[in-house]
Amino acid sequence: MTDHRTRFLQLALRAQALRFGEFTLKSGRSSPYFFNAGRFDTGAAMVELAGCYADAIDAARRAGGLAEFDLLFGPAYKGIPLATALACEYARRGRDLPLAFNRKEAKAHGEGGTLIGAPLAGRRVLVVDDVITAGTAIREALGTIDAAGGIVAGIVIALDRQEAVDPTQSRRSAAQTVATEHGLPVVSVASLDDLLAFADGSPDLAAERPRLLAYRSEYGSRADP
Repeated sequence: MTDHRTRFLQLALRAQALRFGEFTLKSGRSSPYFFNAGRFDTGAAMVELAGCYADAIDAARRAGGLAEFDLLFGPAYKGIPLATALACEYARRGRDLPLAFNRKEAKAHGEGGTLIGAPLAGRRVLVVDDVITAGTAIREALGTIDAAGGIVAGIVIALDRQEAVDPTQSRRSAAQTVATEHGLPVVSVASLDDLLAFADGSPDLAAERPRLLAYRSEYGSRADP
């Protein structure tokens, strides 16, 4: 049976959310692959993506790697459609979860403030986003949730690049750093390790695997001793 990791990677390739080549990242690194969740830009793609997220979350819960939650929170901007699609997927599965997200800038008229959706106070919140790059956006989201009285149960992302933020200082990835700093589980639908395994079993991607391995060798994360 094809699991959520394989389904996600197949979907990402079809949607061209996952591409191979030579890409200069914000960090300045030259990467052999690039992931852009903005390319999941149709209703059908979002439905399938939400199913992958839900299956990854449920697998983590069954394994004891994620605590119970009762609200979904999508950080602006890409987290908003992701959390919304996931809420719809859980409703389809029979679980109607409250949903909230934030604005980048506070609204001074109408309902005002920076938060939209269900109240966070007293809720156990699952943060839904695409990636954790430097961790800045996630830390801002955690601060927003805490200020609103919510309790963060964990974070779920689409792809964990398993890449050290600064290999000269630490081999921790941004996801590992956030998890350690805040004592929170970070669940990914798929990771670089999963992508390598997927490429190993796909003749179309066999040529990409050596460059992926070389990139992981140079920049890959590992837990600090």
